Amino acid sequence: MKNKKIIIQTEKWMEKVFRNESTGHDIWHLQRVMHLAEHIARKEGGDVFICKMTALLHDYPDEKLTKDPEQAYQDIIYFLKKHNIDQQTIEQILCAMKDVSFRGKHRIPETLEGKVVQDADRLDAIGAIGIARTFAFGGKRGQPIHDPAAPGVHDSQSYRSPEKTTIQHFYEKLLLLKDYMNTDTAKKIALKRHQLMENYLSAFYSEWDAKDLE
Repeated sequence: MKNKKIIIQTEKWMEKVFRNESTGHDIWHLQRVMHLAEHIARKEGGDVFICKMTALLHDYPDEKLTKDPEQAYQDIIYFLKKHNIDQQTIEQILCAMKDVSFRGKHRIPETLEGKVVQDADRLDAIGAIGIARTFAFGGKRGQPIHDPAAPGVHDSQSYRSPEKTTIQHFYEKLLLLKDYMNTDTAKKIALKRHQLMENYLSAFYSEWDAKDLE
């Protein structure tokens, strides 16, 4: 019961923080990641509470969403201590959070819980919702949808560059994520979501080149 109350309080805090977030990193994203993480953790044997808390908090210190990641981590520690979370659990949550974000490079988390939440976060970046979030993020960053002259290759040096197109983001990140899943449970879910993106891109290019008119 105690853990359930803490999760509810964490959801309320994150809802206030991300209430006006329009890049696809809103409270609904955090809740989807939390539910995915819970599902994967139960299948893979991870600590469900650690995974759910990590899922809800993982975007708060993200460098693309805050000007001061270090202060954000301090805010999280203060919040957890205020709710009487023991030091060991705090350290487990912080460790699990460390490598969730892609940041232009794949990093394998140290703990099972970190792997679970990383998988859950990446599953929400692909598939139908992933496509919607990608265009929301690109629009917020002022990126064009597509430029046929732009190379669709992964380039970690220009990752998240405003000069990138939204379609390029599929090639530099989204289409790679299927092969970066850590758990067997996530790998199975990723296959279907990856195929949906492949189908979408095929339809996109067909319409872009007016090949769907006949």
